[in-house]
Amino acid sequence: MFRYWISSLSARLWLISVAALALSLPIITAIVLYVFNQFPEFMWQRDKDMKTAQEVAAGLRFDDSGRPASIIFDRQTAWLVKTAASEILYRVCDEAGNILLQSPQGRLFGTLDSKNLANEATLREKVMIDGRRFDLVTLGIDQQGTRFYVQVATSEIFNKAIMNLKLKPIPEIFGWSLFITMILFSLTFPFTVRRVMRPVRVASGAAASITPANLKTRLSYNDIPSEIKPLLLAFNDALARLENGFKVQQEFLASAAHELQTPLTLIRGQIELQPEIKDKELLFFEIDLMARHVRQLLHLAEVSESQNYHFAGVDTVDVAQDVVEYLARKADKNQVKLQVDAPDALPLLTADRSALFILLKNIIENAINVTPPYGAVSVAISDSSIQVQDSGPGIKAEYLPFLFDRFWRAPDAVHEGAGLGLSICKEIAVAHRWRLSVAPSAPGTRFIVWF
Repeated sequence: MFRYWISSLSARLWLISVAALALSLPIITAIVLYVFNQFPEFMWQRDKDMKTAQEVAAGLRFDDSGRPASIIFDRQTAWLVKTAASEILYRVCDEAGNILLQSPQGRLFGTLDSKNLANEATLREKVMIDGRRFDLVTLGIDQQGTRFYVQVATSEIFNKAIMNLKLKPIPEIFGWSLFITMILFSLTFPFTVRRVMRPVRVASGAAASITPANLKTRLSYNDIPSEIKPLLLAFNDALARLENGFKVQQEFLASAAHELQTPLTLIRGQIELQPEIKDKELLFFEIDLMARHVRQLLHLAEVSESQNYHFAGVDTVDVAQDVVEYLARKADKNQVKLQVDAPDALPLLTADRSALFILLKNIIENAINVTPPYGAVSVAISDSSIQVQDSGPGIKAEYLPFLFDRFWRAPDAVHEGAGLGLSICKEIAVAHRWRLSVAPSAPGTRFIVWF
């Protein structure tokens, strides 16, 4: 399980992403803190000073003549100005530099030159007030055609104290943010990858379902990541080549079988016409055996191609009776009894009648071959299966995995054959999406075709 997890693409993406996140977030945090500590006036101070000046200007109240009469602050600003009266200074002047309003400690502005206010409008500068460094902001205001100026000075010590209070929790906030982000990312990433990889899993399922019976199937590129499309293209190209090779093989098999039929018939006829030939029965046996192999090759070529099937409603009992009648002479010759057990009425089965006939013929013929004289072969038919039971010696357990392989014959087989009969049955079952099973029975063996 661990080796599978380590080799998983999802697991590797998860590990790489978590590692990248774990490395990048601390680096970003360090950069942000460095910028805040090295350039505080650009990050906090100047914007805060300008905002304070704008709040003073917004709180101005004018009399009927248009001159500033008072300043009304919101609750937070009023508390801040009152508490830090010696750290935050403000005043309102006219164009002549006359002080109209000022903070309780505004007298400290007295050392400043207020004659050139017009040149200092919306100006930020550092000044010395009462022996301390202050950040001064001057803001111009127009009221009824008259220009007034608001000046706010904030001590550097106060600004730094406020900035430190704001910066102090940032490392802890970033730390917790990093931890929570890592946890959430680690939990959600597998689901994300699983959803992204869903088209790949669908393509894998489609590839696993491809068999020689459906080589025309191709994998879809819908929603497939562009990095994986070349792999699917190569797979589809390989399928096309495989389909062509399989088609050529089947065509050769069918052509060879057709070409062999006529010479075998002619040879048999010539032997029959030559009275001087000895051991004719042995020759006829070999020729008939070869002809049987040729017919099986033809059947194999036919049942391996899906376009050769013609599906329709089929009466399974009727087909089984036809097979029994076809094999009656062989059964009588081997002194084997054939019997069909079926209910009076069964629903029609969607199948190719000829293919079903060949399948049952091969299984029942094999059952006749292995059943001893005076034995019986029974065919039990239901709406879900057909079961063929012989009374032979049974099949060894080690032979069961190879029964449906092409050209496989048991080492101790006593009956002549090419090992194609059951492989033909398998091809037919696959084409119909049926299932073939073999089970030992007392006595003999039971072959079951499950619909």
